[in-house]
Amino acid sequence: MLHLQLRVPDALTDEVLALLTSEETVANVAVLPHAYAQPPGTMVVADVAREGANPVVSALRALELHHSGSIMLSEPSAILSDDADRAAEAAPGEPDDGVVWDIVENRLRTESQLSWAFVAFLTLATLIAGTGRLLDQPILIIGAMVVGPEFSAVAAVCFALARPRPAMLPQALTTLLGGFAIAVAVASPLWFLASLAGLASKADAARGPSTDFIVQPDIWSFLIALLAGVAGVLALTTSKSGPLVGVFISVTTVPAAGTLALCLGVGLWSETPDALLQLGVNIAGMVLSGSLTLLVQRLVWSRVQSAPRTARLGR
Repeated sequence: MLHLQLRVPDALTDEVLALLTSEETVANVAVLPHAYAQPPGTMVVADVAREGANPVVSALRALELHHSGSIMLSEPSAILSDDADRAAEAAPGEPDDGVVWDIVENRLRTESQLSWAFVAFLTLATLIAGTGRLLDQPILIIGAMVVGPEFSAVAAVCFALARPRPAMLPQALTTLLGGFAIAVAVASPLWFLASLAGLASKADAARGPSTDFIVQPDIWSFLIALLAGVAGVLALTTSKSGPLVGVFISVTTVPAAGTLALCLGVGLWSETPDALLQLGVNIAGMVLSGSLTLLVQRLVWSRVQSAPRTARLGR
């Protein structure tokens, strides 16, 4: 179940209440008249089944409530209520599979901003990955993959293409491509200084049987990126954060960026094209499969939510 909190202008209160109380997937509706002081309005709270949230929010948007008032969705850790259970049973599909598009969109808009935090984490991940390639230490490569925040920007590109939300695309692409460009631009001079200090050399950067996969892009690189894109999007849309760690350590975006920065810094030009290709292959694979996954989810849930509602068995 999701918790719904609304700021409703007085003129719309009756209409909003009629909408909520007529929905089988909504429970625990409460009204607090004049609860809001600035801007003024009535507070209406309710619990809505996750699988039924999209139609309810769409109906509230149709009333222009997101302009004249406010709509807030949150996810409580637990709701102990027979009425809430009945509302969940009336909703189509299964709770774990429910995709609440407004929550996903808001999360991706927030997490795909080109912020100082995003750039800092991506730059640190790039430096760690470069060190892993220099020392031929796979454990450092894995650590860099976990630190890298780039998947949020990849997912935002997928969402912008599949939903579609064209207005999200410039920000998402700027964050994704600009973030990597800044990270490489910051890391490369540091590797140049390291080479001057005798801490890194072309020979060290070019050796590394345990990490040679970074500069050997092939069909498997693309296939793994496809699978990772599907897993990552499913994790984001179903609020399952655990699988995201697996996504981070299965794609070679950050290791490729780290190797690219290392090669540029020490002057190892021969491996630069392969590292850049590896980065491009992984991003392209994730964007392709992630976008297709979102399109399939849209199609499936549009059909599920338009079908007659029946109580699910076994609850």
